[in-house]
Amino acid sequence: MSDEPKELRGRAKGGAKTAEIMTPEQKADRAKKGALARWGLKPTLALPNKGNFLQHFGVDVECYIADDAKKTPVISQIGMARILGLSPRGNSFPSFIESKAMAESVSGELREKLGKTLLLQWGSGGGGQPPSVINGHDAALLIEVCNAIADANRRGNLGKRYEKVIQQAAIINGASAKAGITGLVYALAGYRPEIEEVIQAFKVFVQEEAKKYEQEFPNELYLAWQRLYKIPLPTRGKPWQFMHLTRRHIYYPLAKSNGKILDLLRALKAKDGEQKRYLFQFLNDIGARALRMQIGRVLEMAESSNEDKTVYEAKIIERFGGQPDLPGIDPD
Repeated sequence: MSDEPKELRGRAKGGAKTAEIMTPEQKADRAKKGALARWGLKPTLALPNKGNFLQHFGVDVECYIADDAKKTPVISQIGMARILGLSPRGNSFPSFIESKAMAESVSGELREKLGKTLLLQWGSGGGGQPPSVINGHDAALLIEVCNAIADANRRGNLGKRYEKVIQQAAIINGASAKAGITGLVYALAGYRPEIEEVIQAFKVFVQEEAKKYEQEFPNELYLAWQRLYKIPLPTRGKPWQFMHLTRRHIYYPLAKSNGKILDLLRALKAKDGEQKRYLFQFLNDIGARALRMQIGRVLEMAESSNEDKTVYEAKIIERFGGQPDLPGIDPD
């Protein structure tokens, strides 16, 4: 059997030529996409918020927010290398962590955390191409790495070749001292968790009662209501005031104008399981177009009321008539 390398033909030859001109980042991305196709691994979706450390740190490193329960701030593995002043090669960051210079300063726990990289899907692709898949780390680990670098420097284990790394680690630690690295990444990405909490709290009831129509309720409406009524976000349980506003200012005027008041009352009087079914049927009968128009009217009133609840409610009464006491809704 000959040891001479086989000549590449067809698609294999084309693939090899493509690989020769790809950057390390492109090669890493290509490998991850191949793994996804072969093994069916599913990355965590990213929120449509992306930031960059360039303006504040002078390093072109992007950061992302994972759409998971913790809204994890993520920096790519290559980004971790760049922000620390290491080579942007795909393996430079893990090689540095495993180096002799860092051996005494990187704990076993940190080493284990860094060994578990996150797959994050950014964007939706387009042009027949799959979305980008980022191999990254929880940004909180960057601070642990910076602390390990400071420790290695104190021990005298980092020579002149690592002066840039030591300097970058000190800058990052200083910049994130006030809000923490999570707050820093959120700020860079333009992500405001307090607003997201308001939006999600309002969506609780839309999701439960009529998930099909959830997309018709714009975030701006939820935020306008929250400002008008100074509604505090609950630490637990459901925000009942949000449900009341949806039913009083959206559902009731729709029922009144469409001759469906009895249908709405029957839905609101029903027990929990039946209530969801009746409300869904009520919205089906009303239709998405009418719902969309009603939401648009209410949003315009809310946004033009200068954050004055009295002005807003006067507009509601003038346009839609008095607000009756509805079953399951406490009067003001």
